[in-house]
Amino acid sequence: MENLTAKEEGKTNAIISYLTIIGTIIAIILNNSKKNEFASFHIRQMVGLNVLYFINHWIVYKYAGWLAGGIMGVVVFVLWLIGFMGVVNGDEKKVPIFGDHFQDWFKSL
Repeated sequence: MENLTAKEEGKTNAIISYLTIIGTIIAIILNNSKKNEFASFHIRQMVGLNVLYFINHWIVYKYAGWLAGGIMGVVVFVLWLIGFMGVVNGDEKKVPIFGDHFQDWFKSL
């Protein structure tokens, strides 16, 4: 029962984190004072997705072209959708391929 309450408390911050990079920054700030593990999990996933997004737009489009950038953009969007559906459903569902790495790389959040 207590775990469910913790999820419900962190759900708002977790959802906010999926609303653009600004939402991610706001969620980090809101979650900083009273760490909620559910929110932290999703914030880490979204920080990683934001990194992928910026890599795609700064590097892939520039050096590999619009087709590769477009394909990577669709992949990042699908990963975002999987993460967002996880938070809406109250699940700590890692995004495929990168989710474990995001949890490790951004564990301080």
